[in-house]
Amino acid sequence: MARVVVDVMLKPEILDPQGQAVQRALPRLGFEGISDVRQGKRFELEVDGPVDDAALARIHDLAESFLANTVIEDFTVRVESEDVVAEAAK
Repeated sequence: MARVVVDVMLKPEILDPQGQAVQRALPRLGFEGISDVRQGKRFELEVDGPVDDAALARIHDLAESFLANTVIEDFTVRVESEDVVAEAAK
């Protein structure tokens, strides 16, 4: 089993009101020196079997058509962990 992560972020030219609200609140909460905050989404997908090029292509298609609004958002797909399970011979 493997975990593939899809990170979705607003494109740089798109305003991020939620990120701006967090950024404005930080000094009031005692966190100085943060000049910008962008808010995004993270999806963790547990994949059965190996994560080969075909599996990554399917996940890319899934992200492009379902997880991200590609008009205003960019996304990245990466393998976070891959557990290798070996079966002992009997």
